[in-house]
Amino acid sequence: MAVIGGIIGGGIFRTPAVVAERVGSPALILAAWGAGGVVALIGAFCFAELGQRRPRAGGGYAYLRETWGPLPAFLYGWALLLVIASGAIAAVAVTFADYTLALAGLPHLSLPVAIGAILFLSAVNYVGVKPGAVVQNLFTVLKLAALAALIGAGLALGLPASTTPTPPSAPSAFGAALVPILFTYGGWQQTNFIAEEMIEPERNLPRALVLGVGAVIVVYLLANLAYLRTLGAAGLAASTAPAADLMGTALGPVGGTVIAAGIAASTFGFLNLVILVTPRVFQAMAADGVFFPQLARLHPVHRTPAAAIAVQAGWASVLTLSGSFGQLVDYVAFADWIFFGLTAAGLFVYRTRDRRLGVSTPPSAFRVPGYPWTPALFVAAAIFVVASSVVANPGNAVIGTGLLAMGVPVYWYWSQGAGRR
Repeated sequence: MAVIGGIIGGGIFRTPAVVAERVGSPALILAAWGAGGVVALIGAFCFAELGQRRPRAGGGYAYLRETWGPLPAFLYGWALLLVIASGAIAAVAVTFADYTLALAGLPHLSLPVAIGAILFLSAVNYVGVKPGAVVQNLFTVLKLAALAALIGAGLALGLPASTTPTPPSAPSAFGAALVPILFTYGGWQQTNFIAEEMIEPERNLPRALVLGVGAVIVVYLLANLAYLRTLGAAGLAASTAPAADLMGTALGPVGGTVIAAGIAASTFGFLNLVILVTPRVFQAMAADGVFFPQLARLHPVHRTPAAAIAVQAGWASVLTLSGSFGQLVDYVAFADWIFFGLTAAGLFVYRTRDRRLGVSTPPSAFRVPGYPWTPALFVAAAIFVVASSVVANPGNAVIGTGLLAMGVPVYWYWSQGAGRR
């Protein structure tokens, strides 16, 4: 459930319109979503083997530290706290508040409700992993129910949209469509953050990643089929709210209410997962001596990284109040894929190092199918996403690089022990 909940947020309810605008052809739309799913599945393969080899708290942070050194690992954690995770929490909380208040007819309370959701879910996860997991499972079921309603309405109740010939898309357009698709498939890596707290992570983490990503691929393809059947490629491309348009076409006014409730549930579940798993990265950083040492401590009763959860909640609330979270996330979104690529490339380092040291791998251990070509393909996809993002908005890339670079003196301060004196 954590893998599915970490992937499905609000993206599938709006990104299909962006993809349709860029490629136009129904066949290419489905091909692009299929290709993005393959890349996500390969990434899941890579992280499954990484998690099986090193079931560490902090996931990608721990892998980066062991393969590329402490500075890249710290910059990853720095980016998560400063913008990527905290900004995502703020953005998703506001989205949840907007849809919830639209249902209640109270559109002017967005910020209090968003901050209330952040603080409530932080409190739930403060008192234990199990309460957070219960919330996660419940809202994952609700978001899947919402998508099932959307798919069912589009395929069974929606009137087939009129088809108009679409001009062939250039290969560059297909590549441009892959960028938002890959972001919409992102999130599966978050399960690795809590690998150390899982039961038998060597066996259960690979299974959860592969099955979870595979299930999401099927759901996303079916959702796009529903969009195309009801709205058509041209209608989908022109839509600013494709999920609401589909449900309105299929079910009338009640459809809008159903999908608003579904998006609220989807974003609330995604919000819970980010709040649940990301503090484990900050805890790992503190345990390594490169961040506030208080964040390394577990709550004496609940055994959760209580201080890290509190810091994340406070900073995300500040970003929510400032209203600057959207722009900040735009600045560093490309950096997330830099760290994706570096983490997957670390698999080559682990295998080479273990072979040199004579470390044997049990026959039952999970290994990436098609190695070394499949991890290389994922690294190439990460490079493509980063390059595309930089070309599309070089100004954001420069500012984002500056925000990352700000972490270098912070790392130096902590690594020299100055912060502990």
